Amino acid sequence: MMTAEENDLLTRVTGDAPMGQLMRRHWIPALLSEEVAVPDGKPVRSRLLGDNLVIFRDSEGRLGALDELCPHRRASLVYGRNEECGLRCLYHGWKFDVEGNCVDMLSEPPESKLKEKVRHRAYPVTECGGLVWVYMGPADDVPAFQRPSFSPDDDTPVSILKIKVPANWAQIMEGQIDSAHSSSLHSSDMVPARIDSAAANESHWLRPSTDKSPRLVTQPTSFGFRYAALRRPIKNAATHDYVRVTVYIAPFVALIPPNTSYNVASVIVPEDDENSVFHFIAWGGTDCPDTQTWREFGRAVPGVDLNADFTSTRHLGNDFLQDREAMKGDDFTGIPGIPNQDIAMWTSMGPIIDRTREVLGASDIAVVEFRRLMVAAAREVAAGGQALGTTEPRIPHTGIASYQGVVSKQTNWRELGAAREESAHHEQAG
Repeated sequence: MMTAEENDLLTRVTGDAPMGQLMRRHWIPALLSEEVAVPDGKPVRSRLLGDNLVIFRDSEGRLGALDELCPHRRASLVYGRNEECGLRCLYHGWKFDVEGNCVDMLSEPPESKLKEKVRHRAYPVTECGGLVWVYMGPADDVPAFQRPSFSPDDDTPVSILKIKVPANWAQIMEGQIDSAHSSSLHSSDMVPARIDSAAANESHWLRPSTDKSPRLVTQPTSFGFRYAALRRPIKNAATHDYVRVTVYIAPFVALIPPNTSYNVASVIVPEDDENSVFHFIAWGGTDCPDTQTWREFGRAVPGVDLNADFTSTRHLGNDFLQDREAMKGDDFTGIPGIPNQDIAMWTSMGPIIDRTREVLGASDIAVVEFRRLMVAAAREVAAGGQALGTTEPRIPHTGIASYQGVVSKQTNWRELGAAREESAHHEQAG
């Protein structure tokens, strides 16, 4: 059970909150690249850690990320004209380039020198793996961007579904690193099969186990932690374990155990204390689904399952359109789509869970480790220390991997999927 003070440290991200300050020391995924794909296209609002930004692609294809409100009279630049390598405010015609320089002032006399004195807040920005990334930390200490685990190179396929969720980031991340829930909540979509390794088809994920009560063990790392969920396999249960190794890369990324066709990751980005953006990602492998197929599988297609702003048409107000008749058959939840099942649980908890009232069990070991780790990390930042994941050894994220498979009980699970991490660490040390 957590104290109220610990719960605040874990969940609060706006203003001077230590967790938000920790997150500002990392590059933050702000938008899908497809949202700003066109030069001189529509500027897009992005809310991150309680701050509102406007992101746009200029005439030459360069990305800009500015504070949303014009420094003149504080009107929104989201409605501005994106033209001739700058964003022009509609109110009085002040125009800013991607670096925040004021390059024109229609409302000022030609001889005015005011524009030379005005500079709008601009953030470092880049794109990689289908996402636009922004750095919101100290301007004099911008870390080099490193590729995320799910995009080791430009040739690796990446498919992303995005849903805005009215819930705090931590309860969403806890869902991503909670292996035990999948055996119940997702049991209609993740079905047991007499196979040697987890697999995927167009409608289901297949697992070589019927065990709903995994044994959990954790392993701390410099970037977060890894943990294994050990289950009895359908075949050779006396001599083997079905092992699923999940990886948490602080503060935004969870690497979900893969299947034989593709890898899976999730990226959770806080908009503010009570709202988050959930990205569910298929990547790499031998048969990664394209973006449309992935969104159809997750029942998260914009214009069908999602509104234009990436909020879901299924929500608490309509009970997620749960089908109770389907539940009388073989549909465990009556809610189609793995992400939608998760979101129903996350939002039903309220915007921020009161963790002082929970009753935890053995299956919550990974959740407890996450909380312990991140509360300690927030306290470290509050005391003036460095942010988790920014200290040495800095293992490249492209060298970090999750794992799943049926292995002998004598196998050391800590070595499963860790070869790339260890290799990367040795290169850093050398």
